[in-house]
Amino acid sequence: MVDTVTTKGIPVSCAPGARQGYWRGVLHRLLRDPGGVFVGAIILFLLVLAVFGPWLIVKDPYQTSMFLRLKPIGTDGFPLGSDELGRDMLSRLILGTRLSLFMGIVPVVFAFFIGGAIGIVAGYAGGKTNTIIMRTVDVFYAFPSVLLAIALSGALGAGIGNALLSLTLVFVPQVARIAESVTAQVRHMDYIDAARATGASAFTIIRVQVLGNVLGPIFVFSTGLISVCMILASGLSFLGLGVRPPEPEWGLMLNTLRTAIYTQPWVAALPGLMIFITSISFNILADRLRTAMAIKE
Repeated sequence: MVDTVTTKGIPVSCAPGARQGYWRGVLHRLLRDPGGVFVGAIILFLLVLAVFGPWLIVKDPYQTSMFLRLKPIGTDGFPLGSDELGRDMLSRLILGTRLSLFMGIVPVVFAFFIGGAIGIVAGYAGGKTNTIIMRTVDVFYAFPSVLLAIALSGALGAGIGNALLSLTLVFVPQVARIAESVTAQVRHMDYIDAARATGASAFTIIRVQVLGNVLGPIFVFSTGLISVCMILASGLSFLGLGVRPPEPEWGLMLNTLRTAIYTQPWVAALPGLMIFITSISFNILADRLRTAMAIKE
């Protein structure tokens, strides 16, 4: 019989030999889910735009013209209108996909590795080591994400690098908590005790036995954080604490277009619509993945 533990509604297989078949089943169930396939296609399309965006745009996204400012959607030569400086909105939205996804994904990736490592070590060690590590993490976890991101970015200063560092520090405690919770349950499984009885070192047990059983729930949780990170990154840029002009980042574009909300509301709403579609797609994908991992066949 295969031992399992459940974290956040996600069963984690504890038999190392069952991992490959388990993940094949998760992928099969996810591909049979119309909602999961749909949002996955949206995310794949956005990733294609992010990678090949510079070769897809037909107009210079940085070229300004005061005679062409705030053109409505559907204008000849400006399918999605122009912004407050006469720059083509379609080109800026396409090019902004790369920077916006970069700002939303990279901090979560760093938090996944850093927070995951901290949580796994704390969860496996237990005792005083766990107490020291997790109480330190709780100091940062106690602050609301938005407040902590603004405070760190304000202290470090505006810029992409400082914004990435701030967002990473915001999400590390959240990932560490999930990693610690999953690992604390797995460490009591029989096959972990058997590995200890053979004289295997703690590093070997974590690498061979623990990682394969805890990375799944941590990955699902981190996927859901991408939507939050994108909103926070856009908020920092909107407040002037993230990406600096004239870079086409969606949050910064919302800030510069806010004065046009009464004259060209549809053009001004386009960056916000892109943020909404992208964040909700990652959120739904994480939910569908969580459901696929929770179903037992």
